[in-house]
Amino acid sequence: MGPEKKSRIMSKREKELTAFHEAGHAILSLLIPEVDPMTKVSIIPRGMTGGYTLAPPREDKKYHSKKELLGDIAVSLGGRVSEELNFGDITTGAGHDLEMATQLARRMICDFGMSDRLGNVTLGRSHGPVFLGRDLVEEKDYSEETARIIDEEIKRIIDESYQRAKKLIQDNQEKLKLLASTLLEKEVLTGEEVKRMLGIEKKDTLETDGLPDTSNAHPCA
Repeated sequence: MGPEKKSRIMSKREKELTAFHEAGHAILSLLIPEVDPMTKVSIIPRGMTGGYTLAPPREDKKYHSKKELLGDIAVSLGGRVSEELNFGDITTGAGHDLEMATQLARRMICDFGMSDRLGNVTLGRSHGPVFLGRDLVEEKDYSEETARIIDEEIKRIIDESYQRAKKLIQDNQEKLKLLASTLLEKEVLTGEEVKRMLGIEKKDTLETDGLPDTSNAHPCA
């Protein structure tokens, strides 16, 4: 995400938006049991982002369950949900989050066979070597009707995950406001500080020292 830009001047409203946006990601990562908990949340601009929430993996996994992936999507949508609930409006800050959520939902359906409607199949054959700056070429091997169902399933997953995130944040709105206000004061908080402050206990099952850097980060654009 680039170096910290402590010299960047943010307006009061932009700083508040960033604090509530990141608080949405952070609190969901502690409330949803299947996902990795946040270890750091910051509203100091870094690179092209206004803030970020860091959630490194608790263990080095090769396999991820459907529940885990749905939880990750809900966390990705937490910033947008928090903006909507606390400001009555939404911003471009969730652009990267929406992109990640949509890509993950598509992979669940097309790569991992996690759609009840489409079943245990993969859709879209990928072929060709990977070059720097280029993705695999995907060959469409399904009908227009199947393509329509894929789009509907992606939207269903995103919509259901959004409603899940919204319900959790609504039920914990006072905690979210406390986290956002503390971020406005301190700018950076560790996961342990957040858990103590909010009274949320979510223990890491494994130490993460020495694991490869595959952290989930939710930056606010």
